[in-house]
Amino acid sequence: MDAVSVVVGPDRIDLAEETRRIAPGGDAGGVVTFAGFCRDEAGRLKALEIEHYPGMAERAIRRIAEEAAGRWPLLRLRCIHRHGLIPPGEEIVFVACASVHRQAAFEAAAFVMDFMKSKAPFWKREHLADGTVGGWVEAKDTDDLAADRWHRL
Repeated sequence: MDAVSVVVGPDRIDLAEETRRIAPGGDAGGVVTFAGFCRDEAGRLKALEIEHYPGMAERAIRRIAEEAAGRWPLLRLRCIHRHGLIPPGEEIVFVACASVHRQAAFEAAAFVMDFMKSKAPFWKREHLADGTVGGWVEAKDTDDLAADRWHRL
């Protein structure tokens, strides 16, 4: 595995396998993983549709991941983002950072997620259980604010 690895695709993410993949030997003192899931708090969602520009999304995530690898002493960093129709309860995104020290892994994983949420070109639309399809979901101001905090550090 390269030090920085990025995957964008429609397939389910095997969280256990991906976690083993980021920490294959005894060199990492800390591995931080984050998995984001499709949620449906109100019980009205059939699936979340995630669209992207092929090639552009991967390049954007790679730039974010490489910036994180340049800011923190990481051994390995892996980002996976799904697209397509994703039902509630399934994983959408996975970020894993391995480092000699845990703090670098925590900070790098948070950095990558904050920037992926606000800068990677993905669009979301809700497919409801009643068969209707909603409009494209607007980005949240809180996502931009989360990414902006890294400019102050």
